Amino acid sequence: MYLLRKVLERLIVRGTLTVVDAAGRTDVFRGAGDGPAVAIRLHSRWLPRRLALNPDLSFGEAFMDGTLTVEHGDIHAVVSLLMENADLSGAFWVRRFRRRLARLFRLLQQFNPDARSRRNVAHHYDLSGDLYRLFLDTDLQYSCAYFRDADEPLEDAQRNKRVHIAAKLLLDRPGLSVLDIGSGWGGLAMDIARMSGAAVTGVTLSTAQLAVAEERVRNEGLGDVRFRLQDYRRVEGAFDRIVSVGMFEHVGVGHYPEFFATCRRLLKDDGVALLHTIGRASGPAASNPWIRKYIFPGGYSPALSEVVQAIEAAGLWITDVEVLRYHYADTLRAWRRRFMANRARAVELYDERFARMWEFYLAASEAAFRISDHVVFQVQFARSKDAVPDRRDYIDRFDRRREADSAAA
Repeated sequence: MYLLRKVLERLIVRGTLTVVDAAGRTDVFRGAGDGPAVAIRLHSRWLPRRLALNPDLSFGEAFMDGTLTVEHGDIHAVVSLLMENADLSGAFWVRRFRRRLARLFRLLQQFNPDARSRRNVAHHYDLSGDLYRLFLDTDLQYSCAYFRDADEPLEDAQRNKRVHIAAKLLLDRPGLSVLDIGSGWGGLAMDIARMSGAAVTGVTLSTAQLAVAEERVRNEGLGDVRFRLQDYRRVEGAFDRIVSVGMFEHVGVGHYPEFFATCRRLLKDDGVALLHTIGRASGPAASNPWIRKYIFPGGYSPALSEVVQAIEAAGLWITDVEVLRYHYADTLRAWRRRFMANRARAVELYDERFARMWEFYLAASEAAFRISDHVVFQVQFARSKDAVPDRRDYIDRFDRRREADSAAA
């Protein structure tokens, strides 16, 4: 406990953290001024050393295993306190060293050829669809929503997101062909077809998501929407529009040139593409080891500089960039509340350890977007400088028109 005590004495500069160790000893770490107060209990005598030497991995594992429990507050409050104080006080030298070491190996960690990409996708997205229905909106949108108001219902905010993306795709021309890279459960592709009459092709590596998407299309009779189990690198043809939402995080830094070269190859000369991805505002880094091990193997949230460099190298024009700073925090808050309301069902589907893992994932992710450097980038790009209007008021006009249509309906 000695080493962990020294770390926490330096770390906690705001708020109060109470730690009860396995022997029943209580330590209180109190920062200056007002701040939240939380308390945790450690149930293993070896856990304090693990937390001090490898907190980014060990904290989440301890919560999953039940060797760390929350005595006051909840896991979101605990993670938020720790994350806020880490930003205020700076990381302990061991953590800084581990993060620098991770940077050296990130190309290997994110090496995602076809076969490995399929395994990585299956690890997360081929879980039971009933799990995702516990916390997602009715359209099964598993990406950042677009809140016009922080208290807006999740279903409305996800609809806003789909309309906002459609506006940036300039779908006001008949006969368009659209490619959706990483089409998930099919909601975005189907909405694009409904809004514009475009012929939409969605590609995914998840067999579970593909089955749901195909069933939804059959039920609605949307003949111009089709989905394929296919790696984006194997797609052939030419498309007027390309959209990718929540997939780029799984590409891997070493594959960015390949991704944008593929987009350039598939885009028509006057085509437009929209990339919606989680990113980080503090520059290039490495993936969190707990997230990489348990949630998104092979995943990485890029810095904007890494994305821009790859787009430029592919000979594409960046025509618009929007940074959503808190929208994903609000999305994750809604997901976390829904999951906790249905937590008992998650235990039935899997087990208690899995439910604790998912609880930690949603709580830590919300804190990362609320407090730390995580944001969402929407990057619009094209092959031609003139493919997109020079003034972006066309986006607001489309958004308002769709809102009016929805209100009339």
